Amino acid sequence: MSDKINDLMPTAAHTAVSGDGMPPKQKTRIQITNEAKILEAALDVFSQDGFRGATLDRIASAADMSKPNLLYYFKNKEMIHIALLAGLLDIWLTPLSEISATGDPTLEIGGYIKRKLEISREYPRESRLFANEILAGAPHIGDFLRTKLKKLVDEKAEILQRWVDNGRLAPCDPRHLLFAIWSTTQHYADFSVQVRLVLGLEAEDNSYYEEASQMLETLFLSQLIKTHDCD
Repeated sequence: MSDKINDLMPTAAHTAVSGDGMPPKQKTRIQITNEAKILEAALDVFSQDGFRGATLDRIASAADMSKPNLLYYFKNKEMIHIALLAGLLDIWLTPLSEISATGDPTLEIGGYIKRKLEISREYPRESRLFANEILAGAPHIGDFLRTKLKKLVDEKAEILQRWVDNGRLAPCDPRHLLFAIWSTTQHYADFSVQVRLVLGLEAEDNSYYEEASQMLETLFLSQLIKTHDCD
């Protein structure tokens, strides 16, 4: 089933699919509303229980509809899961795709870090959904990771490598730089409970994101950017 995610990308966030896995040609307002309800409910269930732990019964209950009604829109939980992943990947990859070869390395990398942190703050359930998928061995997005994601990462790594070769960045492996940014920024979504408890913050208090952004920019940019004084 991992090839189906490629069929759905790129797509708008949280775009539903029909029962046969193909985007519907036309939807009524009721269909759009009900699909959105299902996806919203499923996001809660999947992000908490993972794909294996989630059930259609739980999703239907969370969406406040019957299981037969849910199955009218999605033939199984796998199609719901794939639709959610497609929407997430569209959101997740946009900041990476926006890194420009003509931009200033400080602004491009710093801006990327900020946008990734914003995504962690705004889409914590989606981030956990993605983390659960990866921990399970990427059964639904494996082909996407080795094809479309690899292609995008390779393109951006070439930009970063040119900056290294031109002396605008300190020597580093561009791909591992991206991995490091992913892991540090997504930590604030996937381990938000730990962050809040250690900082002594109340649940849902996201006030630490500004400090996190400043710290990560210092962490990465102070080591990567070569100033004229250091040349």
